[in-house]
Amino acid sequence: MLNEQTLSTLNALKLFGMAHGFTERLKHPKTADLTHEEFLGLLVQDEKTYRDNLRLKRLLKNAKLKQPAALEDIDYKHPRGLNKQLILELSSTQWILHHRNVLLTGPTGVGKSYIACALGNFAARSGYSVLYLRAPRLFETLLQSKGDGTHLKTLTKLAKVELLILDDLFLAPLSDPERKDLLEIIEDRHGQTSTAVTSQYPTKEWHHIIGEPTLADAILDRLLHHSYKIELKGESIRKNKK
Repeated sequence: MLNEQTLSTLNALKLFGMAHGFTERLKHPKTADLTHEEFLGLLVQDEKTYRDNLRLKRLLKNAKLKQPAALEDIDYKHPRGLNKQLILELSSTQWILHHRNVLLTGPTGVGKSYIACALGNFAARSGYSVLYLRAPRLFETLLQSKGDGTHLKTLTKLAKVELLILDDLFLAPLSDPERKDLLEIIEDRHGQTSTAVTSQYPTKEWHHIIGEPTLADAILDRLLHHSYKIELKGESIRKNKK
């Protein structure tokens, strides 16, 4: 009866990890050998693990990553100029802690999006908020937000994400509203959070694609400064897998 009351109380207090651990551990014969302090300590750890798993599930769901990807699964055999030492450096949270950007460039199919999603997966599993967006869809969303009055709210939300992934940026020359929106996003995030960008075009061509020299200077000054640059080349990985 006492155990049932304890279990009911734990659930009422929303200590679901402890409640599950309490039930499972009472079934284990070695539980009787534990002191009260040891048993309580294990239940507290059960609750922490439960909450950590819930938070990770929420972070990964909110990240909306394009594909399941992991840094440890990156293919280094395909000849595309990928520096393994650089990826190992990005396997530490230091670049996120220091608000550094990651810029991935190269032709279609060389794995830019996969690496970006792997970085997003790593960041989420390290406890950081992540959001993946294809740049064309981002600009469409921002355009719509101007019509429904949520533009500032949308920009504020983007500014707070600890790792923002912009996939397929600079596919085409930017319009004036897109240039201004991109500057606002990069300005808000500069020195505060990290941004990962993928583009088919090398960084030296970005100024021309942005279009307006003054805005291009401002955007690239903030985006390129203190960033990791991964320049991929070679044939499509998808083509070789056919």
